This record gives sequence, structure tokens and C-alpha cells, in this order.
Amino acid sequence: MEAFVVALTIFVLAIFVGFEVITKVPPTLHTPLMSGSNAISGITVIGAILSAGTKLTTLTTVLGFLAVVFATINVVGGFMVTHRMLEMFRRK
Repeated sequence: MEAFVVALTIFVLAIFVGFEVITKVPPTLHTPLMSGSNAISGITVIGAILSAGTKLTTLTTVLGFLAVVFATINVVGGFMVTHRMLEMFRRK
């Protein structure tokens, strides 16, 4: 039970810090940061595929599959946002 409380505390703090950091990013830095985020999400997809593919338990397979889905959504959405922002700087 103690390990669960520690893990939950770290999770809640990570959400809070992530929210605070993201809301403080100015729009001019959004595109470079989104590119870095896409690279990290690409690594997450690889880790999630490995987690889902090990098939240790049903839970690890399901969680790995969900991680693949959510990381893929994040990568695709990131590329769409980056592409849209870069379109703003092109000559008409």
C-alpha cells in the first residue's frame, strides 16, 4: 500500500508540474517544443510496443496496447499541429 501511495503522489505531482510548464510556454516556442515532444512520443511508442509484445500478463498487454494508441495519437496530433503552425510562416 505504501508503494501505491508513493507512486500516486509522484503521478499527481508530475501532472501538476507538466500542466504548469506547458501553460507557461510562449507561442513562439511551441513548434520547436512540439518537435521534441514528437521525438519523445516516438520513443514511447517503441517502449509500448515492447511492453505489449512481451505478453507477461493480460494487464501488461492491455496497458501496452493503450500506451501504443495514446502515444500514436500524440505523435500524429503533434505533427498536425506543427504542420499547421509552419503553414503560418509560408509566403502566400
